[in-house]
Amino acid sequence: MKNQKTNISILTLSLGSGGAEKVISLLLKELKNDYNVSLVLFYDVIHFPIPEEVDVTVLSKKGADRPYFLRFIDFITFFIKYNRFIKKNNINIAVSFLAFPNLLNGIIAILNKKVKTIISERGFPSDNTTSRISLYISKVFYPIFYNRCHALFSNSIHINKDLKDNFGIKIPMEVIYNPIEIPTKTIVSETLNNNKKILDIITAGTLNKRKNQAMIVRALNEQENNDKLTILGGGELKDFLESEITKYNLNDQVQLGGKVKNVNDYFLESNCFILSSFTEGFPNALLEAMAIGLPCISTNCLSGPLEMLNENEELNINDGEFYIAKYGLLVNNDDHKGLHKAIEYYRNHPKERERYSRLSLERSKQYQIKNIYSIFNQFIQK
Repeated sequence: MKNQKTNISILTLSLGSGGAEKVISLLLKELKNDYNVSLVLFYDVIHFPIPEEVDVTVLSKKGADRPYFLRFIDFITFFIKYNRFIKKNNINIAVSFLAFPNLLNGIIAILNKKVKTIISERGFPSDNTTSRISLYISKVFYPIFYNRCHALFSNSIHINKDLKDNFGIKIPMEVIYNPIEIPTKTIVSETLNNNKKILDIITAGTLNKRKNQAMIVRALNEQENNDKLTILGGGELKDFLESEITKYNLNDQVQLGGKVKNVNDYFLESNCFILSSFTEGFPNALLEAMAIGLPCISTNCLSGPLEMLNENEELNINDGEFYIAKYGLLVNNDDHKGLHKAIEYYRNHPKERERYSRLSLERSKQYQIKNIYSIFNQFIQK
């Protein structure tokens, strides 16, 4: 028989290798100490570790890569099973992550007034939809079902503003940034440039249009040196990136490292991290690179980089230029010439690389799991 702790459920699509899934995995490690925790997954995909104290329920054994109309049918089945699960397990607090689980939690909020329903939006809604139909569904159903929940949290003030201004969300909203576990090994800033006559640049993320790794390749093409670039991740644009690398004769300088689990090992062998995305919900890779102690360059995309690298103080960057922010360098979206200059700045100022390495380590400590969990726990208990 379970103890007298409050019963809490965490609902999401799966525990695959995404950013929201990693956040859930980290939160579970802390939640288990204060609650009876149940993890409810739409699909049986598990990449991150789950504490043994957490009960796991999978609503479907089918794969997550299903056509849109089948996922809609799945949604109906999921609601029936989830509603039954909430009642059977006497769930007091139901937390959900991502759009479809959030909509399902909104329905639960309508039918079961005893359950506190809390939802979490993880991407920038206006830019993070997959099609016009998806955007239309969001515009129609977010106001109906999100607004029936008790509260919402996201990982960026820009996400909350978008939800309020463009989707009519009126429930209490709060920003709770993604947590991170500080790695056991970090870069010693003073030795960052030892025996490094070139920049060993690294980036990590799915190879897709949104991540825009081709911007970094084009920036390297502007260089007159032999800086190296490692691109970690897999995805649909692998062939395109290979062709871009070949087109610019950069095969000796640019390596596609594929999907790896030991990302930190690659970070430790590098001395500069670049985030080139058009848009982000919250850039976990950027935070992880900072936690290792890498000096960073990022596009000033929505959302996350401005908050992390400049404490969300607004700025203006001229085309073809870069901005020296508080905790890293910022460039405009898809501006490979500005990125080229930012890379050159780090190359020509090794002491600045060391300084930003120290600042990265300092900044990342604010996102430690203990700090973020304390904020999260206070939020769900309001």
